Amino acid sequence: MMRLAIRTLRFRKGGFVATFVAVVFGTAIVMACGGLMETGIRSNVEPQRLAAAPIVVTGQQSHKPAGADEDTDAFPLPELVGVPAAMVAKIRGVEGVTGVVGDRTFTAPIVGGTGAVVAQGHNWAGAALAPYKLTAGRAPAVGEVVTTSGRTGDQVRVLVNGVAQSFTVSGIAAAPAGHTFFSESDATRLSRMPGRYADVGVLVAPGTDLDAVKKRIEALGNLTASSGVDRGLAEHAGTGVQREALIAIAGSFGGIAVMTMMFVVASTLALSAQHREREFALLRGIGTTPGQVRRMILGEGLLVALPAVAVGIIPGMLLGRFLFDQLAAHGVASSVITFYQGLIPFAAGAGAAVLAVIGAALIAARKSAKIKPVQALMESSLQRKWFSWVRLIAGLLFLGGGMALMIVTATVMVGPLAGATAGPSVLCWAIGVALLGPFWTKAALLLWRWPVQALSRVNGRLAIRNVSVRSVAMSAAVMPVMLAVGISTSNLYMQTTQVDAASHAFTRDLTADIVLTSETGLSPQLVQQVRSVPGVAGASAYVRSTGVIDEPRNAPLDDDGAPLVGVDAQAANGPAPVRLTTGSLSGLTGSTVALPDYVAQKINRGVGSTITVTLGDGASIPLRVVATFAAERGYESIVLPAALLTAHTTDRLVRQLLVRTTPGTDPGPALTKLAATHPGVRVADREALVAANAEDQKTQAWVNYMLVGMLIAYTAVSVVNTLVSTTLRRRREFALQRLTGSTRNQVLRMLTTESTLITLSGITLGTLVALASLLPFAAKVAGSLPTGPIWIYLVVIGAAGLLTFASTLVPAVASLRHSPTQPTHAD
Repeated sequence: MMRLAIRTLRFRKGGFVATFVAVVFGTAIVMACGGLMETGIRSNVEPQRLAAAPIVVTGQQSHKPAGADEDTDAFPLPELVGVPAAMVAKIRGVEGVTGVVGDRTFTAPIVGGTGAVVAQGHNWAGAALAPYKLTAGRAPAVGEVVTTSGRTGDQVRVLVNGVAQSFTVSGIAAAPAGHTFFSESDATRLSRMPGRYADVGVLVAPGTDLDAVKKRIEALGNLTASSGVDRGLAEHAGTGVQREALIAIAGSFGGIAVMTMMFVVASTLALSAQHREREFALLRGIGTTPGQVRRMILGEGLLVALPAVAVGIIPGMLLGRFLFDQLAAHGVASSVITFYQGLIPFAAGAGAAVLAVIGAALIAARKSAKIKPVQALMESSLQRKWFSWVRLIAGLLFLGGGMALMIVTATVMVGPLAGATAGPSVLCWAIGVALLGPFWTKAALLLWRWPVQALSRVNGRLAIRNVSVRSVAMSAAVMPVMLAVGISTSNLYMQTTQVDAASHAFTRDLTADIVLTSETGLSPQLVQQVRSVPGVAGASAYVRSTGVIDEPRNAPLDDDGAPLVGVDAQAANGPAPVRLTTGSLSGLTGSTVALPDYVAQKINRGVGSTITVTLGDGASIPLRVVATFAAERGYESIVLPAALLTAHTTDRLVRQLLVRTTPGTDPGPALTKLAATHPGVRVADREALVAANAEDQKTQAWVNYMLVGMLIAYTAVSVVNTLVSTTLRRRREFALQRLTGSTRNQVLRMLTTESTLITLSGITLGTLVALASLLPFAAKVAGSLPTGPIWIYLVVIGAAGLLTFASTLVPAVASLRHSPTQPTHAD
């Protein structure tokens, strides 16, 4: 039967090409997602500045509350934890350690002729960890620096808390640009972490067992010791958080991609087998056994799938690298991580594709092998039977899954978290509808046949009768359109709705009219100067981070961390973006906190009570509640004093200053003039603050647009494959119509009407599938209907219509060029 399968490929190129294309693109997409997953899991970063230290010690960049269950995931700390200076002596005393070098790394903006330039500062002792060596001059003393360019004796101005200070260049080092080295005392003062090092380099004797030394160091408590490529993670502190994001994106999208790919490949192969029922009937009629038919179909599928998987490796590698580069360019992934795409991603892509082909081949072979030859001949000319208990149960299970996820989205999920269930629900709805496609196709055709018939002529009415009688076969053309419209519409509008809801939640209580920003930090003196400007009703520092509530343990924000916002103490007319319900922000100083009403109710804490919060750098601090405020569900933030929160961020800098103006005044010009005296400070309106707040949402939306666009392109391949294959199969039908008197144009007009019905039916079902996930999602996220520009939907349905008409009419025109009496291998 394998020899027969090989010979069959010569005469059934259309169906096999469709399967080949589906497997190639499916393998590429799954392989690309697997590469992102492997890259995130490995997170290998080649050390540069710390390359000379065999072991690099950092603070533990994760936190698990005391007494937490074993199943509780540790909270990744977004700020630099650092290594306590007191631990250096203990590390030096560890067996196998020959030397210890503490490294201080901090933001040290350099003031130049064009403004302040963000740069990194280090203690000169840490230069030995690269190692960076002097090419001119000497090591820096107090008030001096070593730079990577210029001349000794030059003056360099460095911004310290927004205030420029002058240093003399004592030496030039062979190091990458953007690094400046200070004396130990200056570095301690500028780092604003006098009791901690950013990391510690550990030197050992040659031949020392590094794993044993690392275990001894970590046994000292709350330390992480790294060697090899893991040392690069210590050099780039934010890589850990980006690693989690990369793994989450690759996992969630990869799962959806695998399901979509398996569905598309299976449906394409099943359609190809369906078009060959006459051939299978003839084989059965001449004595071929059911087992031989099954082996032939399975062999054909593998003969197509295995070469397709091999071809899919190249686009998979290119696509994986492209996706990683795009994620790194938009800050979702770290650009310093080494991209990996080894055997595991290839095995995932190849395995999913081959399993899809085997499964579809076995299902198709089961029907073709069991059906009686005479019945198969009848079905091949006009397929009417589609029902089976397996198909019904599978379809109802997927529809039930979609319903369950819809209920969970509508009743359990909160705010942005609703996307975790709304996303998979659309796939369950789509697959459930596709499995019961003939039923839903008939329902959609009943809706559209009369309007189309009223607007069409004789050929249109012929097309309507044709699709009505061939509704089972037509469902194979309608379902890919439904899949493309449903997946694209739901995912795109989920993003627009979420971005709009996040922006609304932030701006609802925003009272600031002007914002002062600086990437290099604002000086404390600037805050006082701004408050004294005529027309300024209030001014407050604005700092953001992430933390977790440790006590009480039933806080609703514990799992993924709580957004932390730092503002200054202020009166009721202050610029803080909160709507107070109890208490006051005038006492927001020291170790105090203001809680959202929902959080306060859940943990049973009101004004005057105490909670314990672990901040972004791992410091656990008891805080007294001084106020509660209303907040949109799912967008709650915990408000702390700006000075407290700033002291527990990585760079200890305030980068935004909120200003509320007195009604009827315009302090803008005076603030602009004041900002000009502070390097790197800019004045903007509240829209700049809104844009900055929505930046994370927009980045996430962009990522989803890109990934969803890839799925849309893949489902478009399915649309083209199905419609082209279906149209080419009908060449004998077209020839018969022409022999009975129909002209080429009449046949094309009939196909145009059929394409219209297919498009309208697919769009209708796809829109319903999208709404089944969008409506509960929008209700929980925004408390309204889905939001977003209408042109997105118009582009989606326009693209679906264009693909449908092109995939039907282009092969039809090619078929009609031949004489109707010419022999054809249509089926």
